[in-house]
Amino acid sequence: MSSGLTRVATNIQAMQSLNYLNKTNAKIAKNQLNLATGKKINTPGDDPAGYQLARGLEARRNGLEAALDNVNNANSILNIADGGYQNIMDILQTMKSKATQAADGSLGTTQRTAINDQFTALRSEVDQIVTETTFNDVALIDGTFSVTFQTGEGASETLSVALSSATSTGLGINSVSLTTQASASAAITAFDTAINTLSSRAQDVGEYKARLVAKENTLSTAITNTEAVRSTYEDADFAKEQMEVLKMQILQQTAVSSLSQANSAPQLVLSLF
Repeated sequence: MSSGLTRVATNIQAMQSLNYLNKTNAKIAKNQLNLATGKKINTPGDDPAGYQLARGLEARRNGLEAALDNVNNANSILNIADGGYQNIMDILQTMKSKATQAADGSLGTTQRTAINDQFTALRSEVDQIVTETTFNDVALIDGTFSVTFQTGEGASETLSVALSSATSTGLGINSVSLTTQASASAAITAFDTAINTLSSRAQDVGEYKARLVAKENTLSTAITNTEAVRSTYEDADFAKEQMEVLKMQILQQTAVSSLSQANSAPQLVLSLF
């Protein structure tokens, strides 16, 4: 094909050089944008399929992160409830000691009355602890707490938690008296039952917490893996982008030089005259 050098009305070589220069400038601009944003997909037009995948992965990551926050909130609630149960357990242990003391035949009425007064104060403290064990003004261990935590990004990924009552009535010690040897002896059995009951309820909390810990680990791993995949599709490789910029800048300089030469080539035609 003729180069068209002697046809000066249309400088084909200059047009080709300008075309490649424009393409090179566009590539440099794209690489520099990628370096500025840290992403290789900045608009859907850059990679429609990759953009869609990245947005889906981003939505999944956001859902997982929200679920992880929910799990942490659930753990906080259960920690508060567990603390309330443990404080009441300590009081129950003291109550049993008082009942055992009051059941001894060596004590008189005055001594048993004094012990019963201590027991009554401790029982009031149990109910006070129940009242004060709350989260966001919601009572936790009065027997009314029953919620479902969203522990995953899927609608079905939930954990239902119900916390049983730790009130003196719920533990069966509301009518206990230590004023006589017989009532104190009967109270020992009542406290044993209450301790076993509360231990079982505390165990339920422990099992909930164990499940939440496992869920927390699963969510943390899923968030990391999801973000890693999204990054593969969307994030820019800075080393590669910088290498491309340097390459394009060299091509830019050669294209400019080529354009300059192409523009000056028609001047050779004058030598024919």
